[in-house]
Amino acid sequence: MAQHFLLSKAARSLSLVQVARLSDDAAGETFKAIRWEATEGQPFCPRCGCLKHSFIATRKLFKCAGCRHQYSVTSGTIFASRKLPIRDHLLAIAIFANGAKGHSALQLSCDLNVQYRTAFVMAHKLREAVAAETAEATVSGTIEVDGAYFGGHVRPENRKEDRKDRRLAENQTGKRRVVVVIRERNGKALIFAFRSEAESVETIEARVLPGSVVHADEAKGWDRLHKSFTTRRINHQESYSDGEACTNQAESYFARLRRSEAGVHHRIAGPYLAAYAREMAWRENYRRVSNGGQYAIIAGAALTHAPSQVWKGYWQRHQLVKGAA
Repeated sequence: MAQHFLLSKAARSLSLVQVARLSDDAAGETFKAIRWEATEGQPFCPRCGCLKHSFIATRKLFKCAGCRHQYSVTSGTIFASRKLPIRDHLLAIAIFANGAKGHSALQLSCDLNVQYRTAFVMAHKLREAVAAETAEATVSGTIEVDGAYFGGHVRPENRKEDRKDRRLAENQTGKRRVVVVIRERNGKALIFAFRSEAESVETIEARVLPGSVVHADEAKGWDRLHKSFTTRRINHQESYSDGEACTNQAESYFARLRRSEAGVHHRIAGPYLAAYAREMAWRENYRRVSNGGQYAIIAGAALTHAPSQVWKGYWQRHQLVKGAA
């Protein structure tokens, strides 16, 4: 039997010790190399693009010689307005990359010795950054579509005579959502959250290119797919693959998401459901990339992503942002 990739030497190309031992200056140079890769780590003004600048050592800021704008290595990125040292952000990225099934904010707060709030927002910023990669992506070829429901748990009453049928809509909380995966066979996965599988059909039609072959199960919500695509259906009560239809790669994604919920986060419902689901899709897409490679991809995504409109100043507003998904 072949060795699992995560057990192989190729999966380990980065050690947390390497990152933890970086000085703040060395961490800054690492950020510069990642953010300004096109100019070989040479800073340029985010406003006018001028390469000429001076450096204010006491504040660790660059001052543009053209427009006089002052900027740091994280200005205009998802880490803008940071308070933690740069090294701590690099360490958080390394820890985040090492979690095959994710990493909880509570554990991250212990790892970095920061408040839970700080770790919570930092982790969600990283999720937003990596999810941006597939924000406008489309898929083609052989496509697998499936859905799985999360959230809206109703605890049964203690006494049997007081219990209600939790399958009925009137006895549910209304918070239950379905995560829908659109997965290209041996390719990337796109993730969305809806109230029902049927609601996702329009999105599937927009993200799956014409001429593709769509595989789905026997759920009624997928019946409309026959109008737009060549659709193959599999009845899971009879088999998981019959030689004609198969959704095993979509099911593989949900296996990762379920294990993340059960073993790491415990509750991923509500407005944050899509964020956690897209993180797991990113991990599934890059499951054959070493932890060092993932570390570089996450850092690059964070340093090319604009400041978050959802998470910037999140705790200062003292409210739950509906767009946090």
